[in-house]
Amino acid sequence: MTERTVAEALADAFAAKGVKYIFGVPGGGSSLDIIEAAAKRNIEFVLTRTESAAVMMAAASAELDGTLGVALMTKGPGSANATNGIAYASLERLPIIVLTDGFTPKEQTYITHQVFDQKAMLQPLTKGHSRLEGSSAAQDIKTNVDLAMTSPCGPIHFELTSAAARAKISPEIADKDSDLQTPSRLTVDETALSKANALLAKAERPVVIVGMEAREPSAAKATRTLVKMLNCPALTTYKAKGVISDQDPYFAGIFTGGTKEADCVNKADLIILSGIDPVEFIRQPWRYEAPVIDISDVKHPVHYLTPDAGLYGSISEHIAGLSGASESTLWTEKEIAELRQDMHGRLQCESGAGINPQQVVESAFEEARSLETTPRITVDAGAHMFSAMEFWPCTAPCDVLISNGLATMAFALPAAIAAALHEPERSVIAFTGDGGLLMCLGELLTAVQCDTNITIVVFNDASLSLIDIKQQERQLPSRGMRWSRPDFSKMMEGMGGHGYNVETIQEYEQALAEALHVRGPALIDVAVDASGYSDQLKAMRG
Repeated sequence: MTERTVAEALADAFAAKGVKYIFGVPGGGSSLDIIEAAAKRNIEFVLTRTESAAVMMAAASAELDGTLGVALMTKGPGSANATNGIAYASLERLPIIVLTDGFTPKEQTYITHQVFDQKAMLQPLTKGHSRLEGSSAAQDIKTNVDLAMTSPCGPIHFELTSAAARAKISPEIADKDSDLQTPSRLTVDETALSKANALLAKAERPVVIVGMEAREPSAAKATRTLVKMLNCPALTTYKAKGVISDQDPYFAGIFTGGTKEADCVNKADLIILSGIDPVEFIRQPWRYEAPVIDISDVKHPVHYLTPDAGLYGSISEHIAGLSGASESTLWTEKEIAELRQDMHGRLQCESGAGINPQQVVESAFEEARSLETTPRITVDAGAHMFSAMEFWPCTAPCDVLISNGLATMAFALPAAIAAALHEPERSVIAFTGDGGLLMCLGELLTAVQCDTNITIVVFNDASLSLIDIKQQERQLPSRGMRWSRPDFSKMMEGMGGHGYNVETIQEYEQALAEALHVRGPALIDVAVDASGYSDQLKAMRG
């Protein structure tokens, strides 16, 4: 093996993990070396408009590819602007590498411009940090890439000066480091498994709650097998939507930790958590008395509950060891269907003067049926997410992408761009509120630049609806939550995409019929009737 630079070693590590894109807003230092080294390994650089969006795109790519995501930016303002995206990757447990420029020790003796402790700023959000300097650089790359991809996955920060990026790594060190092994998963705990089987043997009305760790293919397959074996209701978190298909007779609805699902779970005499990360639940105490079996990649140190049996490590292997189920449970398909219909009905929106959020989603799904493949959707944080998650059916993991652990706004558009690059032949619909889109408006140009197959549907009610509702519930005067309605369709057209502005359901359906079939990104600006949001929030969270 010939001698290579640290930037080349990084690019080799990324290529080995199947990385196809690096997203970012580069500086003039190490960024340029990495972009060039990556290009020579067929890894494309995608210029974004904000650093936070770049990290979200990298994280969404990791989520869809099941591998590593990479984002880069300059030092100082670049790394500071990236923090929200890094927080997203951290709380959604996604393996990414964040590459920032840095200052050499000599430079720090006389430079203060843009200088602050980047490592300290990002440390609460990252699993590891390295400057990739000296003889340990190759080992640091391998060790930290493995760490990023070890459950719970998360971001790694490489702070790389131009000098470090161009430093040579000797072949001997590189060859030795390539033999490092990824840390092994926890083995099956036979004692805990025995306890879990004893609980299963007594259960007549088990309920399975499925979380984001169960999206991994073997875990998803095992979870579906478990639900069928138990003949019981299954609920999924937002992130796990699609692990149990919405058309599956055992699917009962969405679990958030709120009140909508309480009637179903209160009937349980055993609750089985499959792949749940407690970051997925809303901030309400655990409300159930039934014993709990917790099946998870890792034991989470902070949790809403103390399980009666904890199975930590391989989800599929632990589920395969659950043989203690009674021959039949008391659940019937009719009863599960009634529970599902009841939960679904609680989020129904009454038709008002304009287009309601439910109509926005259901009309989009109906029109999407004309496509060869059902689009993937991305959903921004905000009141519109209740309708998007409830009324868009999913049949497979990652049919929907949503920020749940961080629940950040300005997510849907960057995630849609990454999804469109991941699977160009499959269209993507980004459901976003007007507030969320305003936070990442420049990424419309990124969508156009990448010629993405995206339709952006904007729930435009000229307000921060979710916070506006809470302000009203406290009978406070309306302050600071509303603004003049912007025309996003003209903004989209100004960026080079297709724009539609609609105020009636007929106009919306016509716009959908065009937008879902045009080449390149399109945006539909929907004047939405927000009056149903308050009732939906009460139904979801009490």
